[in-house]
Amino acid sequence: MPFVTLREFLGQAGLATPIEFDELGKAWRVAVESGSQETLMGFIARERGVAEDVFLQKLANALGWPFVDLPKLSIGPEARVRIATKVAFQHTIFPTRFEEGTLQVAVSNPFDSAMLNAVRFSVSDPVQFALAPRAEIEKALKKYYGVGAETLDQMDQEEDSVDLDITYDKDITEGDQEASVIKFVNQIIWEAYKDRATDIHLEPQEDELRIRYRIDGILHQTPMPPQLKRFQSSILSRIKVMSGMNIAEKRLPQDGRINVRIKGEEIDIRVSTVPTVYGESTSLRLLSRGKIFLSLDKLGFSPKDETAIRDLIVKPHGIMLVTGPTGSGKSTSLYAMLSSINSVHKRIITVEEPVEYELKGINQIAVRPDIGLTFAMGLRHILRQDPNVIMVGEIRDLETAEIAIRAALTGHLVFSTLHTNDSPSAFTRLIDMGIEPFLVASSLEAIMAQRLVRTICPTCKTEQKVEPSYLRRISFPEAEIPTAKFWHGAGCEDCRQLGYQGRLAIYELLVVTEALRPLILQRAAASTIAQAAIEDGMRTLRVDGWNKVRNGVTTIEEVLRVTQIEEHLDALVGGQTQMVTKS
Repeated sequence: MPFVTLREFLGQAGLATPIEFDELGKAWRVAVESGSQETLMGFIARERGVAEDVFLQKLANALGWPFVDLPKLSIGPEARVRIATKVAFQHTIFPTRFEEGTLQVAVSNPFDSAMLNAVRFSVSDPVQFALAPRAEIEKALKKYYGVGAETLDQMDQEEDSVDLDITYDKDITEGDQEASVIKFVNQIIWEAYKDRATDIHLEPQEDELRIRYRIDGILHQTPMPPQLKRFQSSILSRIKVMSGMNIAEKRLPQDGRINVRIKGEEIDIRVSTVPTVYGESTSLRLLSRGKIFLSLDKLGFSPKDETAIRDLIVKPHGIMLVTGPTGSGKSTSLYAMLSSINSVHKRIITVEEPVEYELKGINQIAVRPDIGLTFAMGLRHILRQDPNVIMVGEIRDLETAEIAIRAALTGHLVFSTLHTNDSPSAFTRLIDMGIEPFLVASSLEAIMAQRLVRTICPTCKTEQKVEPSYLRRISFPEAEIPTAKFWHGAGCEDCRQLGYQGRLAIYELLVVTEALRPLILQRAAASTIAQAAIEDGMRTLRVDGWNKVRNGVTTIEEVLRVTQIEEHLDALVGGQTQMVTKS
């Protein structure tokens, strides 16, 4: 075959004319100088508006190479052991099979001479190259080798720390930490950030160090190299150094924090360690310090509830409580409410643990229990600052509850959170704390319970057939069963085959009316208050969930996962759902 340049080859293959190649080549070089890691083939495909897999299939035909669909392959270890892990990760290539003495290797750029030479040099067997999209190769490397596999292979040697565009607020590269350990911990944080994880859990087991990410509220185990357990002590010590903990103390729980910048975004990582049988279990919670909070109209309220909330948050005084378990989005809802009423005419002060989002124009205080700055102490001193609106991160004890109620009764609008299962339970919780019922009845304006449900992946969203008998068993509104349509995610690469991507809240808004106040004064049970509130127009968490199911936002399984319904309210709720207007 006569020698042809890449420019001529792509032109003959009908993939890019010589003029297009010259223009795209210049643009690609500028992108690379700006830090882009995209290959020339991927850049050309994207600029021409062609999917990378389609482009590579045409390129494979022109080269006479196979094109492989990596997600559909079942790849055994006999192929992976024939190529060095470092070579596979460094050049983003993946060994797909070893048959009849020949190793097939998937690559995304067949014109990378350095990569081709590295493969031929490191593999003793004959090599057959195949094409596959770069993103699929990266996913296969993480799935089959594990996160940071190439780093662990170098753990006994000193090497330069990988540049993942992560910087810390202080110098934490102590000399006693090997560069490869630093690199591996950076990779764990980087992968969590890319996967939209909110938590990272490092859990020592008898024969492994298990690492799990919490994504959209669900824990997922991350593929890790089998030799990870050997470096458990070094990895956990590195995290302790980063978070300012005592690395010598392994018998007591410790807390710390790391301030980190990833891709220009400020991330606050809260770190907690507790001693277990096989070592210290370490949890990292990732909190964005940027402007991630949502506006009130983006939170998923029904029109009726949004109108009621907008009326409540402009009242001159009273208490607005948001309830729900940890991680249910309570802080996000409160920030959205504060942001809606924030103006130069109102003095708003918050006391939080920690300050999760920084709001311009609002005075935010971070709780410091180690020096005596508790919620109660902060709230007591806030009242001397002449505020119009106060937000208390959480009502945990009698003292905080008493000060909050006193503030509400003396002309302040107070926002706070409480840990209860539903809205009506908040009344009994406050009374159980020791607050007099007449104070609860006169100060509380509304209570909102919420849960987060995963939303259906838009890429693989498909209609789902659900049996009517099942719908009746879970108390789905009878009148809606014949006409309702249901959807679910079939699973795709975008959602990691889960069928879900992102989360949205479901709500239960209880507005304290004159009909409810006598029940509070009589210390009525939460179920009695719930019945009266439903008759008064309150929609339960499950009812709001059913509305979002009917609207194709989430699935039946998600609503059932995060809600429960009391048997004595079943009939009331069933009748209520038939009257509710779709949100």
